[in-house]
Amino acid sequence: MSKSKVCVMTSVHPPFDVRIFHKQCRTLVQAGYDVTLVVPHEKDESVAGVKIRAVPKPANRKKRFIKTGYQVYRKALQINADIYHIHDPELIPYAQLLRIHHKKVIYDMHENVPRSILTKDWISPGKRKWLARLVYSVEHFLLSGLHVVFAETSYKKDYPWVANGIDVLNMPDVEYLLTLDTSKKAEHLAIGYIGGVAPERGSIAMLEGIALIQQTGINCSFHCVGPIDAQHLKELKAKIDELSLNEIHLYEYMLPAQAWDIIRQCHVGMAILKPIPNYYESYPTKMFEYMALGIPVITSNFPLYREVIENYHCGICIDPESPQAIADAIEYLNGNQLEFQEMGNNGRMAVMEKYNWKTEAKKLLTLYKELLDER
Repeated sequence: MSKSKVCVMTSVHPPFDVRIFHKQCRTLVQAGYDVTLVVPHEKDESVAGVKIRAVPKPANRKKRFIKTGYQVYRKALQINADIYHIHDPELIPYAQLLRIHHKKVIYDMHENVPRSILTKDWISPGKRKWLARLVYSVEHFLLSGLHVVFAETSYKKDYPWVANGIDVLNMPDVEYLLTLDTSKKAEHLAIGYIGGVAPERGSIAMLEGIALIQQTGINCSFHCVGPIDAQHLKELKAKIDELSLNEIHLYEYMLPAQAWDIIRQCHVGMAILKPIPNYYESYPTKMFEYMALGIPVITSNFPLYREVIENYHCGICIDPESPQAIADAIEYLNGNQLEFQEMGNNGRMAVMEKYNWKTEAKKLLTLYKELLDER
């Protein structure tokens, strides 16, 4: 009996994106599906059972919108899959073209786009509200007939008209993280961050908090792993010079295995997100990843985050716009080693029991089975 064919499509994300490749594609392969990922990449290849089919990488955002999405669609159509799973808003129009070809299509909503537009720096403030309304209206039309996977539970309330929607949260792959040796820590206090690096994700506030700690005489290093655009990298380097910081390591993008080899050696993990719509009501995956490694978390004091941190006593919630609050939290954890160990153990247990990808993978596989049973 031949395997059911799945084609996963993205014009935005890197080929080895954690949610798309390491979680969803590999889960589908392990469940017996024939999986092809169409993505901007240097070459065609097969990795961990996933067939990667490359389209040229776009030179800029404009070319990505105009050209890359169509290239992904054309190559995906050639796969002749049973199910197509798309991951970017700009691919939604092609989802409807796929439906014209009688294909079953899933749209994976990584972010609430209309809400996120309200905070995009590259869109002029005067245009954001009407553009957000326009995008919402277009989504209402183009999502018709699609099965929607929500990466966050908070998205549903803004999309009550989606008839076929389920939550598949972006929880960590605990099976992998639990294999890492977390007993070997850096010699001195090490603070870790993993994820996209930007001011709204706390990059400046974290540096200012570290500066306050170093000024007290505490030997503290900061290990920041994640993609940084060229302009912001210049800003961070200027801030490091301005604050006379030392032991600041900006690794930029790394493959997950390399990134976690650094973070597992840290003593504290930070998820300091600014109070903007898409962050305020969305779990930061990195919070659960730190917990899985037995690392206490310092995170924003949003109700959604606080419910996890306080219920499981696995970190400290602070004002994300206060460098002093960041410094105070680091100093407290550094000075209370018994509670520090307890928080790490509590977080690890919470992730093993509840906040993990294995639980979410079951939902994804159930959706796939239901779609195939409809044939």
